[in-house]
Amino acid sequence: MRKIWIMAGEASGDIYGAALAEDLVKRAAAAGEVVEIGGMGGPAMAKARVKRTVDSTELGVVGFVEIFKHIFTFIGIFRKLVKTVKSERPDAVILIDYPTFNMMFGKVVKKLGIPVIWYVSPHVWVWGKRRIPKLAKLCKKMLVIFPFEPEVYASSNLDTEFVGHPLLDMVDARRDPSIVRDDKLVALLPGSRAMEIERLLKPMLATTLELHKKHPDLKFVITTPREKVARLCSAIMAKFRSKNPGLPEIPVEIGRTAYYQQAAGTGLAASGTVTVESAIAGLPLVVIYKVSWISLMLAALLVKLFRNSFVMPNIIANKKVYEEFLQHQVTARNLVPAMERILPGAVERQRVTEDMLLVRDLLGDGEKRQKASARAAEAVWQALPPVPEQGK
Repeated sequence: MRKIWIMAGEASGDIYGAALAEDLVKRAAAAGEVVEIGGMGGPAMAKARVKRTVDSTELGVVGFVEIFKHIFTFIGIFRKLVKTVKSERPDAVILIDYPTFNMMFGKVVKKLGIPVIWYVSPHVWVWGKRRIPKLAKLCKKMLVIFPFEPEVYASSNLDTEFVGHPLLDMVDARRDPSIVRDDKLVALLPGSRAMEIERLLKPMLATTLELHKKHPDLKFVITTPREKVARLCSAIMAKFRSKNPGLPEIPVEIGRTAYYQQAAGTGLAASGTVTVESAIAGLPLVVIYKVSWISLMLAALLVKLFRNSFVMPNIIANKKVYEEFLQHQVTARNLVPAMERILPGAVERQRVTEDMLLVRDLLGDGEKRQKASARAAEAVWQALPPVPEQGK
């Protein structure tokens, strides 16, 4: 029996890890073998029957300061994982994004003589290329999901393969042809982390208030991934409404983001994986983001914008697909006209629609293909060490 670990620390990685785990099981069966998947992940990987040493559901944090606040949690988790991987000694460990934690863990794994495969590259084009030689030394294989990434790694001689973006398959699989876009519906997507929502929902609500005054026929909805996030959104909205009674009624929905990416006419979203999902689903967005000022100052010293953007669809297309606003720019004064420019029938609507189709083509390599997780599973299988012959 083969043993493979998958290490996912955030919600998106958990989803990708679950799909990869399922396709690894299928690939093993096709070879007449059985594979046991372990590691770290969230609910999606648990549903895919991954034997998790650690549940990563609440590990997603943003910014330098926020990470330091959780340092002792990370240390405890790291020690538990190291102890277990030494005991189980899987045939390979697959690291999914989550770069700082996974690089440290990967170094331990490599010292144990276990092959390290990275699926979903760290954003080395943002953090600078100084990490590339370290990744080349650490990894046996790099499986990337953005079409520009093989070029980023080209000078390192790291075995790098573009397998397509798993979100393309996932979004298309859940597409419901019976859903018709409501041109009057605006979806607010404030993120999945408490820190994001506390910084972003208030300016989203201020934007909603002004849009409602200018376009009273518009309707609004807040989409959230789970109940805890919905409660936080409702609390922030109640406080905002007490000072701004003209705010329209805004339902807070749980677990229906995919539906509203098809059903809404326009969206206002936190930067993150949801922007790629929305581009694939065809939802025009304005994108915003804010971190703590200390995190921002540190980032200014360390982070380099790739292709002059922090929004993935813009980076993928190497052009402005979605308008983006960062830090002090995140105000209703800026966001209201940006939203008005992409409402159905507005001046930028057709351009955004065409650019989202371009993003789809780039993520799928411009052709009908095997799904990304199946391609990744095949690449992982080929990278595994050979099974020792019996008696040796």
